Amino acid sequence: MQYIMSLDQGTTSSRCILFDKSGNICSVVNKEFRQIFPHPGWVEHDANEIWDTTYEVAHAAMAKLNVSAKDIAAIGITNQRETTIVWDKETGEPIANAIVWQCRRTSDIIDQLVKDGHADEIRAKTGLIPDAYFSGSKIQWLLDNVPGARRRAAAGKLLFGTVDTWLIWKLTGGRVHVTDYTNASRTMLFNIHTLQWDEDLLKLLNIPASMLPDVKPSSYIYGKSDFEMFGGEIPIAGAAGDQQCALFGQCCFEPGTMKNTYGTGCFLLMNTGTTPVESKNGLVTTIAASTSDQVNYALEGSIFIAGAAIQWLRDELGVITSAKESQEFALKVPDTAGGYVVPAFTGLGAPFWSQRARGCVVGITRGFSRAHLVRATLESLAYQTHDIARAMERDSGIPIAELKVDGGASANNFLMQFQADLLGADVYRPRCIETTGLGAAYLAGLAVGYWENLDDIRANWAIDKTFHPTMEEARRKALIKGWDKAVKCALLWGEE
Repeated sequence: MQYIMSLDQGTTSSRCILFDKSGNICSVVNKEFRQIFPHPGWVEHDANEIWDTTYEVAHAAMAKLNVSAKDIAAIGITNQRETTIVWDKETGEPIANAIVWQCRRTSDIIDQLVKDGHADEIRAKTGLIPDAYFSGSKIQWLLDNVPGARRRAAAGKLLFGTVDTWLIWKLTGGRVHVTDYTNASRTMLFNIHTLQWDEDLLKLLNIPASMLPDVKPSSYIYGKSDFEMFGGEIPIAGAAGDQQCALFGQCCFEPGTMKNTYGTGCFLLMNTGTTPVESKNGLVTTIAASTSDQVNYALEGSIFIAGAAIQWLRDELGVITSAKESQEFALKVPDTAGGYVVPAFTGLGAPFWSQRARGCVVGITRGFSRAHLVRATLESLAYQTHDIARAMERDSGIPIAELKVDGGASANNFLMQFQADLLGADVYRPRCIETTGLGAAYLAGLAVGYWENLDDIRANWAIDKTFHPTMEEARRKALIKGWDKAVKCALLWGEE
């Protein structure tokens, strides 16, 4: 029996899952790694630690089943997107820590681009709203701030990659420098219409083209793992950004189908088919994972802080000891006693796009307790999702009747019920909520013939639980009105 290895390299941990043909998880190993915060608003990772933990969990997952390289049909990779790594082509050593997607250090670069009138050009070519979130300004910052980096880059000695590119480069012993369409589409340097790196945008950010990886479909045999890695060569046959993988893993193959992933951030994506839809409501247009050179597009709304807000309750405030405990506290109280938490710790993403907004707790009174704080923090995930869902309705013209959900926080029944209530729509949670890893596995498996076609994959999708809306309309409207006021407070903080 052969398995597909899925390497799910996330923002806070590296995970390896071995899937069988039915999409069952047969082995899973997870390892957290350090979050580095050198200055307020800055977020970094050690790229070598990302690789070391990925290598470690891959071997541990294989050891659990006592399997070797010959038992693995292919490797699929899914990754935290936009996180930027620059390394030396010869030594393979990163020139600095990776700049994480959440990092806001390049806000001034973005402000200057907008001030100089480049926002429309960037939007038209990349589908993205200029923001420090994307990779382009991060590369420029590294070249400008790491001593000697710009000179080495000009001499063709440095390589750039998002995390997928870095892992493939390491797995192949430095032989393959590649990314897929989905990850390229998150750099703010890739033209999503021509499917090429854009020369004008590279000039704008002063980035040499020699640094950039080749761009291929998401389901494609990029190369084989170095023999020494696993005692045999394994095809590396799938790669896509985590959110596009989740869309694929949820079988959202048709236009209008959508999913929301509740991870460190929250990401709502709707497949729009082979036509890119330009957003008029603060969403971005991006490339969806697909199985051939013909790409599909998606509308996406990004929430920067979702599960990370629950980690904040646990790690920084110490009000809960585990993420699971958040549900218990939320159910101890009937509401939030009028309080709201807006977790804009790194600004606000869609549909507001405020780089300088900051988190706030508002509407609190003397009776506001620990349970109320936990509940309000949990509810903030659903409110932020509601804002994006409404923007998506306006852009696509498709009323939202149902939402597929996945990611760690989708296991929280309280949150999923509250989400259904706010949306006034059914929420479907599949049996396998590891749809990000599953999507990467499907992409890799399709490339090597492990699964024959999309129908093979559709047959695996099964519902664990459906949440139906039960809240009265008047209460729903009142809650949303309060949330809108709370968001205004967070936005006001960012104003001069």
